[in-house]
Amino acid sequence: MRKVTFTLWLAAVLLFIAGCGSKSSDGDTSSSDAGKDKESKEIVIGVDDKFAPMGFRDEKNELVGFDIDMAKAAAEHMDVTAKFQPIDWKTKETELSSGRIDLIWNGYTITDERKEKVLFTKPYLDNNQVVVTLADSDIQAVEELEGKTVGLQALSSAGPALESHPIHEKVKTVTEFADNVLALTDLKTGRLDAVVIDEVVIDYYMTTEEGVFKKLDGSLAVEEYGIGVKKGNEELLENLQKALETMNEDGTAAKISTEWFGEDKVLR
Repeated sequence: MRKVTFTLWLAAVLLFIAGCGSKSSDGDTSSSDAGKDKESKEIVIGVDDKFAPMGFRDEKNELVGFDIDMAKAAAEHMDVTAKFQPIDWKTKETELSSGRIDLIWNGYTITDERKEKVLFTKPYLDNNQVVVTLADSDIQAVEELEGKTVGLQALSSAGPALESHPIHEKVKTVTEFADNVLALTDLKTGRLDAVVIDEVVIDYYMTTEEGVFKKLDGSLAVEEYGIGVKKGNEELLENLQKALETMNEDGTAAKISTEWFGEDKVLR
């Protein structure tokens, strides 16, 4: 009798231990899956955090801007979390292809050359490449840049825009900078005579620094901004495009544009 009782007791203990082990294993798997699910719902967005008003640091060092607000709203529509990653703009396509970021979204101009490297959403904003000088400069037209020193952001669309104009062969030197802020700083200190820059950017600085800059008439290049997605990730591109179209329909995009530009400039 004792032997039977002991055998039943031992079987119960073994079943209990097995049950605990199974429960623990299930718990671990559930925890792991939850972690993967959470991670999969985060998209990393590569930005140039000195590209006002599209994406830049405010006085509190917080990342703000038109593209930042658009990205947050799009992420909400896609039921994902937007994580912003400041990057060296010169390596943006490398960052995307390597998988370190999921999107390039910060005043990213659509070009045929870039289309060979990334997938693009439909254009969402117009832009121009323009020439800016100091307000008291004697330079009044692009043609007067002959023999002058011109600055621009490295590996941006400003370079091809300048190269497409006949004046490119006549300027004294072209100096490249890591970002537009550095280029404009050298302009203000007199180390440059002019800067080729996105019109949307210089319009912002002409508002915040009144009387400092002067924008020359005309455009070196007419552009459109789009969002870059890694080649092969058509699913993300499709979901993002749907989110952007929904934002156009429900007024979200127009509201964000008005807050930053004073008007609805979003393309549809």
